[in-house]
Amino acid sequence: MDPDAVAKVFVDHYYSTFDTNRAGLANLYQDSSMLSFEGQKIQGSQTITAKLTSLPFQQCQHAITTVDCQPSGPAGGMLVFVLMFHLMPTPQGSFYVLNDIFRLNYA
Repeated sequence: MDPDAVAKVFVDHYYSTFDTNRAGLANLYQDSSMLSFEGQKIQGSQTITAKLTSLPFQQCQHAITTVDCQPSGPAGGMLVFVLMFHLMPTPQGSFYVLNDIFRLNYA
């Protein structure tokens, strides 16, 4: 498995879903997942999804210029830096977001 390819597919899927169906992001998080949103720490799939679906904007422009990825730990995780996603493998062979750092760029 190529970590860079997984990271690119994940980032494309995440931001496409973010813009079209934020509630659909719920399956990318688990109870142990943590989101830092503009400095606010939010834990758990339901709470994270509630935060993302309550944002006052429906779409935002995603200017993804680089995606950096590194293998993370013996369990097969990946550290993906767009701003940042930390992905961990599931027993089913997919990945979920363990950590997510989200910052708005006001330009």
